[in-house]
Amino acid sequence: MLRVLLTGFEPFNHAKLNPSEQLVLRIGKDDVPGAQIITKVLPVVYSEASKELLALVEEHKPDAVISFGQAEGRSPISVERFAVNLDDASIADNSGVTRVDQKIHSDSPTAYESTLPIKEFVTAIKAEGVAASISMSAGAFLCNHVFYELQNTFSGTNVVSGFVHVPLMNEQAEDFPGLPTMHLDQMVLAAKTMVAVLVARTSD
Repeated sequence: MLRVLLTGFEPFNHAKLNPSEQLVLRIGKDDVPGAQIITKVLPVVYSEASKELLALVEEHKPDAVISFGQAEGRSPISVERFAVNLDDASIADNSGVTRVDQKIHSDSPTAYESTLPIKEFVTAIKAEGVAASISMSAGAFLCNHVFYELQNTFSGTNVVSGFVHVPLMNEQAEDFPGLPTMHLDQMVLAAKTMVAVLVARTSD
């Protein structure tokens, strides 16, 4: 049984919803045959998000970790390729902290690559009729922060990990006029499809 940890984020920057939160709340532990799924919603706080994530890793010892976050303005599911060693955002986290030009770890590499099978993910998600693409940048806010912490933690291990951005959900259209949205059901389907890809790879 493959143990997979899926995380999302709470709403931030005065928003009422976060699709990554709603996504992980919709997924049950037995929703994908061959996988035991653990889900958690992380705080949008620099000092707490990675601490909670790494505590989950220590507790559950997953074989794979996929973290999800919101990317307003993007229309497809965006499977991220690189995490960079930088916190540099114009908005504050939910505790009011803004970080500019600050390294996440002073003695770690400039960037890490996702160890998830990102091209297989995109192909499989598209096959389910959901828009998906590979993205080269997870930004430099909490999404990238958590992504970098994951890759740094699992560097040199057999645990596969990475980050996926999801679009705004349909229910956010009024708060983000003119920006693309996606039905939450499609995001959930994409997440389950990615877990199924990981299960299939362990069976080969």
